[in-house]
This record gives sequence, structure tokens and C-alpha cells, in this order.
Amino acid sequence: MKKTAIMAIAVATFGLSACTNLSDRDQKMLSGAAIGSGVGVVGTVITGGCVSCGAAIGGVAGAGVGYILHENDKARQ
Repeated sequence: MKKTAIMAIAVATFGLSACTNLSDRDQKMLSGAAIGSGVGVVGTVITGGCVSCGAAIGGVAGAGVGYILHENDKARQ
């Protein structure tokens, strides 16, 4: 368990290190994916489903919502 936690922290650290100089669209998509993954994990833990599936589906849905929000903001300008 300890080895898995260390690996998860390392992956998250290296993954987030590439998040500099993102465009507005990329920032919204990344935020949406992170929030969606979290919601997907919590939802599947509560309902007893596949946690990794919930994280993947939530992440994809969140990234899509982030993209749509960016496009809506761009259309208003």
C-alpha cells in the first residue's frame, strides 16, 4: 500500500509539472478533468462500482465540460 501511495504521488507530481503556460482552454479542460475524476471516484466508491472506471469517465466528462465552458466564454466576447 505504501509503495502504491508513493507511486501515485510521483505520477501526480510529474504530471502537474508540465502544467505551466497553459492557454485558457487548456486550464479549463484540465480543471474539469480533475474535478470530474474526483467526482467519478467518490460516486463509484459510494455506489460500489468500478473506481478506475468512474475516474476515467468522470475525467473525460469533466474535460468535455471545460472545453464547452471555454467555447461559451469565447462566444460571448
